Amino acid sequence: MNLLNLQDVSLAYGPLVLLDGVSLGVEEGDRIGVVGRNGGGKSTLVSVVAGLTEPDSGRVVHNRGLRVGHLHQRDHRPGGTVGAFVLGDRPEHEWAGDARARDVLRGLLGGWDLGTPMAALSGGERRRAALARLLVDTHDLLLLDEPTNHLDIEGIAWLAEHVRGRREALVVVTHDRWFLDAVTTRTWEVVDGRVERYEGGYAAYVLAKAERQRLAAAAEERRQNLMRKELAWLRRGPPARTSKPRFRIDAANALIADEPPPRDTVELVRFASSRLGKTVIDVHGLRLTGGDTVLLDGVDWQLGPGDRVGLVGVNGSGKTSLLRALAGERAPDGGTVRRGRTVRLAHLSQNLDELAADRRPLEVVEEVRTHISIGGKEFSASQMLERFGFRGERQWTPIGDLSGGERRRLQLLRLLMDEPNVLLLDEPTNDLDIETLTELEDLLDGWPGSLVLVSHDRYFLERVTDRVLALLGDGGVKFLPGGVDEYLARRAAAGGGAPAAVPGTAPADAAPAEAAPPAGLSAAERRAAQKEMQRAERRMDRIGAREAELHAAMAAAADDYTRLADLDAELKTLQAEKAELEEVWLTEAERLGG
Repeated sequence: MNLLNLQDVSLAYGPLVLLDGVSLGVEEGDRIGVVGRNGGGKSTLVSVVAGLTEPDSGRVVHNRGLRVGHLHQRDHRPGGTVGAFVLGDRPEHEWAGDARARDVLRGLLGGWDLGTPMAALSGGERRRAALARLLVDTHDLLLLDEPTNHLDIEGIAWLAEHVRGRREALVVVTHDRWFLDAVTTRTWEVVDGRVERYEGGYAAYVLAKAERQRLAAAAEERRQNLMRKELAWLRRGPPARTSKPRFRIDAANALIADEPPPRDTVELVRFASSRLGKTVIDVHGLRLTGGDTVLLDGVDWQLGPGDRVGLVGVNGSGKTSLLRALAGERAPDGGTVRRGRTVRLAHLSQNLDELAADRRPLEVVEEVRTHISIGGKEFSASQMLERFGFRGERQWTPIGDLSGGERRRLQLLRLLMDEPNVLLLDEPTNDLDIETLTELEDLLDGWPGSLVLVSHDRYFLERVTDRVLALLGDGGVKFLPGGVDEYLARRAAAGGGAPAAVPGTAPADAAPAEAAPPAGLSAAERRAAQKEMQRAERRMDRIGAREAELHAAMAAAADDYTRLADLDAELKTLQAEKAELEEVWLTEAERLGG
């Protein structure tokens, strides 16, 4: 059943057009992820869908009696207690007997005193309480705007599992790509006032978008060839005064007029790095405390040249404190932290307040360095700001007027302008849109220094690091060969997979015993699976190269329909073989992962 429809909806703020003639609908059971650049209109679209924002034109039609639950990004400061805010006036026996309410309270508010005043909570805690309040109720449609903010890896995994088990239709805005893949089956991309629709979660969206761009590129290449021929013909001299030349002039002008403007994108570049010696950071007998709590005790650890390490752990386990100790920003309570002589260290903290609100982007970048040499070319601070999306007057906009994502980009630029060879990154993905995240990942992929990363963005963590270390609350640091999956399994086995029960709640229903996992593969079977995956990868690489050749040949043979048919037949055969190889690769990868 259709729940709501948008019909030719348009909305603009001044000269900025966020929605332009958008028509779409949401049906029962839909699981929709909304993606797009910061400021592109994602939250506005959700607000229009919720009926909270009136469009400039068009209609938003809700099904009669539609119950909509909407999680805003805005921070509220409600009065009363946590219990009253989340559960309303429901008597204890009622919500304590509700399995959904118990699950939400355990998953989001575990260990909280329900009598705590809402005014005493931090911004992140109020956000969790608002999400809990939404999830304990029943709706026809859930609209979630950045629901994973302020949740750790375990909280995000719990939320994904919880949402998958609900019957409501879902529209979610998030930059967490793992969460999108875990819970969504359709994707809306908000771009240039349009909403492009794709089937599947984030991974399927990326593949489908790449295919659309490939087809568009082939069509554009054919169009450009025609345009070049037309322009060359026009330049031969004044056209004769006949209908035919006038027609060709009109055709050429139409092609030129249809040329899109240059894409405004954030360009991240590979920075030169000073060479690292054998010693980067050595930690011996490290002890760190937070108030009366011992965070780390007697830790020995070494960060080597080129190491790429991800740190995971529950909130408050000491991840940020460890980064600050590695950076020399806080003295250890015991033990030593020794940094190599050649280390040029840069630390990106979570704190955006370190950039004064009345300063200007160009000023704070020139404080670090006025010019930088990249690839044998010299760039000014202003030119680098342009590459990071600060164009024209935006370089002189007070930092206090910048968005969170813009300030985060500015922090990254300042950090990278100093050409470090060791990076300590504390939640670098906060406030960054998916496009900027992928650009940052590309930069870090080719960056030759050492890296320590703290992030709740599982996708980003797994993409840019090679090893995962966990702070499990026992004062030590554990290396996890199985990465984030192993961390979650260890937490669950230790009883930490879900937060402690809320005081006063009824005991959880006993979970059914899970079937024992299948026995692992033998060493020979693992080697055989890895060889099969490598064989498939090599063949897919060759197919990819041949596909590129075929696309070029098809563009060149745009007017030879017989040749085009032959090339198209070969292309379809290769694509079918590629699909079979992808199935083989995925099957073997699943065997290895199991």
